[in-house]
Amino acid sequence: MSEKKVSLLEGFKAFLMRGNVIDLAVAVVIGAAFTNIVNAVVKGVINPLVGAFGTQDLDHYSSCLQGPCTTDPKTGEMDGIEILWGSVLSATLSFLITAAVVYFLMVLPMAKYLARRAAKQAAKESARETIEVSELEVLKEIRDELVSQRTGGLPGPGSGDGLDGPGGATAGPREGR
Repeated sequence: MSEKKVSLLEGFKAFLMRGNVIDLAVAVVIGAAFTNIVNAVVKGVINPLVGAFGTQDLDHYSSCLQGPCTTDPKTGEMDGIEILWGSVLSATLSFLITAAVVYFLMVLPMAKYLARRAAKQAAKESARETIEVSELEVLKEIRDELVSQRTGGLPGPGSGDGLDGPGGATAGPREGR
């Protein structure tokens, strides 16, 4: 039974130590903190701008579906069926405004930053590849020069001229060594 507890604890520890679980926890914490910033921007800047064209409080807009919608002042009960479409509209506008603030203030700038970073990384990779190719070319030239000196001025194998020694055949070992 102790083996089972150890394996459960080890499995739980492995689950907690996964990178994506920790990343998710950090994202939730930062998202909760960022919610306050977004709400402050929406309440302090966006809602007053919307209120300049209409009203800031849409919750009071409603329609009566059946009968006269009157509230009994003694009991507080509603006569008729009231549809509170203003609260739905308010929640929808709040969502759209919040989504726009998050997109234009966070997502779009971060996407541009990551695109610039990826372009710089691609340029570095391209430069590194060019350096590797040029080093390879220099090494081929050195090899060809050494082969040329060894064979007495004849082009050696792999020299790139299409000939692999005298008569097109691969040159064998030099005689007299």
